[in-house]
Order: sequence, then C-alpha cells, then structure tokens
Amino acid sequence: MKALLGLSLAAAALSLASCSTDNTNTTNGTTPVRIEITDAPAYYDQIILDIDHIEVITEGGKQVIDVDHDPFDMLDYREGKFFLLAEHDVPSGRLQEVRLVLDDDNKIVVNGTPHDLTTPSGQSSGVKIKVQDDLIPNIAYTLALDFDASKSIVHNEKNGKYILKPVIRAIPVAVSGALTGFVSPITSNAHVFAIKGTDTLGTLAGPTGKFYFPGIEQGTYKVDIVPTAGNFLKDSIENVTVTTGEIKDLGQIELSPAN
Repeated sequence: MKALLGLSLAAAALSLASCSTDNTNTTNGTTPVRIEITDAPAYYDQIILDIDHIEVITEGGKQVIDVDHDPFDMLDYREGKFFLLAEHDVPSGRLQEVRLVLDDDNKIVVNGTPHDLTTPSGQSSGVKIKVQDDLIPNIAYTLALDFDASKSIVHNEKNGKYILKPVIRAIPVAVSGALTGFVSPITSNAHVFAIKGTDTLGTLAGPTGKFYFPGIEQGTYKVDIVPTAGNFLKDSIENVTVTTGEIKDLGQIELSPAN
C-alpha cells in the first residue's frame, strides 16, 4: 500500500521569476512547475526513496504529477546538488497543498547492511500541509525542497526497524543566498547551525567536512559549530553576512582540542 508523505515545509518556495502583482490571484491558465530536492548530510551509507507521484493543489484545481524515476539515493544530492523529481503544468492560483506519495521500495543502508524504510501507519491516510504561495499563469516556478536526512530517520532500538518521518523545508530559490565551509577535523562529526534572531537552521558536516546551507534568507547570522564526537570544543562565528544570489564561504574552520 502506498503511503502519503506530508511535507513539513518551513517556508513556501518562491517563484524563479518576478512579475506584476496584478496577476497574483489569477486562477485562469496554468503555471509550469519544476520540483527538485536536495539533502542535508546524514551518517548513513544510503537512503533510497521510491516516490510514486506528487499532488499539487491550488485555488485553480488539483494536479497529480507522476514521478518517472527509479528509486534513488537521496544522499547523492547534497552540498548544492539537486535531483529533479518532476516538471509539469499545474493550475494557476494560490498554492494550498503539496503531497509526495511514496511507493513501497524505500530502503536505508547502515554500515553496509540494507533495511526497509517504513512510514508510520498514521501517514497512510495522508497529511495535509498548507503552502501559501502564488502560481502565476505562464511564469515558471521552482519548488525546491531541502530533505534533512539526519532528522528524518528514526531508529527503533527495540525491534531494529528504521522509520521515515520526513523533515523537509522549501527553499526560496530566487531571493536567497547560501552558506558553506569546512570543519576540521572530520572525525568531530560536527553539527552546524546558522542562527538569525529566533530562527535556526541546522545541518551536518559531510564526509569531507564540508557543510552547505542552500536557500538562506539575506541577513546577518551567528554560526555555531558543535562537535558530536572526539574531544573538541564548540566554536562560534559572529556577524556572518549572507547576500542574495551569493555563496558565503567561511573556509576551513579548525576545532580546538578540549584539553
């Protein structure tokens, strides 16, 4: 049985092109929509997702978009690399709901051993998520999704099963910047947080020590680097400025030993 996977979107994805606000509430016509996904790192070998189709509901109607791909490894698409899920015209108007519908062949590979990746039974009837954004007739729109693999997988220690509880945010492609850097040593398995006021984004340093935040709103951030392995001190970088359309590179960040 297919499981409906609701997207937990932190913010509505924005159109790649700007246009006159005279048409923002128009429900006549269609909008070409491109749906793509990237991943925040996780300490697994593979996360194989099998997506059957995507449902997009707007004021103008509902469109079911088939995903014509074999199951793919989500961990292959990180550090700014996106996987194109689908492209299709959808009814224009206010975007109201987006759902991914999974097929049955979802897997996770941990330390070389594959396991079935299941979804909670409560999601079988679908989770409705409201996404507030405007789709303008004939104006291309990209729905870019950031899949947080480290937060989306739950391991049941009692029965050994792995459960998929997806944490996904939409990326405002057209009006955002990006933040990157490297954490050393790699063995610190560092968590990295970009903090602006009361808003916090988190990711992991990947296998090479690199971290990458796509789709960050322009502004000034505090970046915390928190080691989770070894004996290293936390580090913080104040007044990191992110600019729309640019990638802010913090370079190599060397963590100090705790003693």
